[in-house]
Amino acid sequence: MDDKYVLSVRELSKAYPGVQALSSVDMDIREGDVHALMGENGAGKSTLIKMISGAEVPDEGTIEIFGKSYGQMEPALAKSLGIATIYQEFTVFPYLTVAENIFMGEKTTSGPFVNRSSWNERAKSIFESINVEIDVQKKVVELTTAYVQLVEIARALARDAKIIIMDEPTAPLSNNEVEGLFETIKALKKRGVTIVYISHRMGEIFEISDRITVMRDGCKVADLETAKTDRQALIFHMVNRKIEDNIPRRTVKLGDVVLEAKSICGNGNIKVQNVSFSLRAGEILGIGGLVGAGRTEISRLIFGADALIGGEILVDGKVAKITSPKTANELGIGLVPEDRKHHGAILPMSIRNNISLPIVKKLSRNGFMNFKSERETAQKQYDALNIKAPSLNQLVKNLSGGNQQKVVVGKWLASKCRILLLDEPTRGVDVGAKQELYKLINTMAEQGLAILLISTEMEELLGLSDRMIVMCEGKMTGAIERDEFSQAMVLALASGNM
Repeated sequence: MDDKYVLSVRELSKAYPGVQALSSVDMDIREGDVHALMGENGAGKSTLIKMISGAEVPDEGTIEIFGKSYGQMEPALAKSLGIATIYQEFTVFPYLTVAENIFMGEKTTSGPFVNRSSWNERAKSIFESINVEIDVQKKVVELTTAYVQLVEIARALARDAKIIIMDEPTAPLSNNEVEGLFETIKALKKRGVTIVYISHRMGEIFEISDRITVMRDGCKVADLETAKTDRQALIFHMVNRKIEDNIPRRTVKLGDVVLEAKSICGNGNIKVQNVSFSLRAGEILGIGGLVGAGRTEISRLIFGADALIGGEILVDGKVAKITSPKTANELGIGLVPEDRKHHGAILPMSIRNNISLPIVKKLSRNGFMNFKSERETAQKQYDALNIKAPSLNQLVKNLSGGNQQKVVVGKWLASKCRILLLDEPTRGVDVGAKQELYKLINTMAEQGLAILLISTEMEELLGLSDRMIVMCEGKMTGAIERDEFSQAMVLALASGNM
């Protein structure tokens, strides 16, 4: 049977000032496939999907939908043609119900009044068609991240979407939620819906996709059938070099205890209850657990972003009154948060300005910034971390995910912090950038930095940590030495089964 292409791009090109984002890209996507789009950060994936969804206009080339050619898309045209895009940042109304979110903007059927009972019934029908149980009258703010994502999918189906683009859909999900998403994708395939799937996670690409298009430096470099390729071949296409699968290990003599948590408690998004641990100079202490276990809340308590309501934190053996991130910074504590775009960097500012943020006072005299010192400080981190950008004046929003993360790390290294809290340090970065960040984390520890590492990626957690504590529902369920590490033990402790 001949392949039926529902989406094709021909000679698609796009340039921004100083950057050729896309260069004569051709791609064909078959009806009912899960078609993965892969490449390092900055390869052109985001630009390509923005062209398809109408958010950006190509300089050259055409987009073909169901055999009809278009010089450019517009959001309304893409929507009318059955194209829906689900971005990493959700576009829901948190205080409206599930059904209201799905049908918001739809023309009412009875004069000026919304027929909510009709919306509820239709919403139930959509979820039933993809085997999802959900209370459609519940407000979205009350849902887990995984269910918010399903609301986005249901909204696309309500508009008769035939092509759904998913951008890093599993980034905020736990392992169980990922499996639920995959079941939903399989149900969508049975309905004939085509999925364009963007992810940096190799395992899920091989589990869920039918075909893979690989991009590098704005060009398409490979079209692959998933069943006929392997991990190493895919990585080579992405980065044009061989990358070792294993995380580099280091041997280092640990120093004195620099941070202690004694029965700390907090009332953040997850209630933290009586958690205790210590961290030594040069040590990487991992914190394992499922999404919602309270790991991020621990880092926020130590950094002063959330109030400590019980227990105490000691720095260098002395009780530390950490009442704000400012006091944490003064004690030599830095935080690389899980959401770098909203909490880690100021995207509209330059690399230079971001790196100098924690030490503005040190770089100023009589209220005026010493721009030479600021530039020299930023240049040192720019060079040491191998940040890939035209200059220090490049806006952080224009950097790839891996380079944005380096900027966030760089600002804390510039502050000469001694304790660094890393929350999901490689989230949303590609395989090549991950290896660079792993080497950087090991180098920082070798230089005596005490590192608290939070990660949902098991390989990362087991490969980098010297010791580990595991959390479940706000409580610490165990501590593991390196020679005892195993994925099975971490998962058992994370689920409260030990």
